[in-house]
Amino acid sequence: MKLSTKGRYGLKAMYDLALHYGNEPISLKSIAQRQGISEYYLEQLMAILKKAGLVRSIRGAYGGYLLSRKPSEITVGDVLRALEGPIGLVDCALEQEPIKCLRYDNCITRIVWEKIRDSIIKTIDSITLLDMCNEGRKKTKS
Repeated sequence: MKLSTKGRYGLKAMYDLALHYGNEPISLKSIAQRQGISEYYLEQLMAILKKAGLVRSIRGAYGGYLLSRKPSEITVGDVLRALEGPIGLVDCALEQEPIKCLRYDNCITRIVWEKIRDSIIKTIDSITLLDMCNEGRKKTKS
């Protein structure tokens, strides 16, 4: 499984917002510069994240984006689902509305894909933006 740039860059942007949680709104330009993301692309990602209820925007000269909840309340899974859609390696093992082929009920490999999917879900739903911030702070100290 390979994440698209939507998932990778969106998670970077959310991490950046989490690092600055509790401060004033963060401009797209500053996030884009710190995270090495195109400002135009970041604008598209933020629109998706806003629609998913993960960020909110403030208009005006001192406007920008803020997390809609505490970093401890937003998981990597929340972000990836908003940007990438349901988690799954193959269409028949998506976490929501799997696509059933003719062999769906008797497919042995589907069991493997579902176990891998479940492991991924368990992991991404257990990591919060706060966890990412804490790990980032540990890295900068060493």
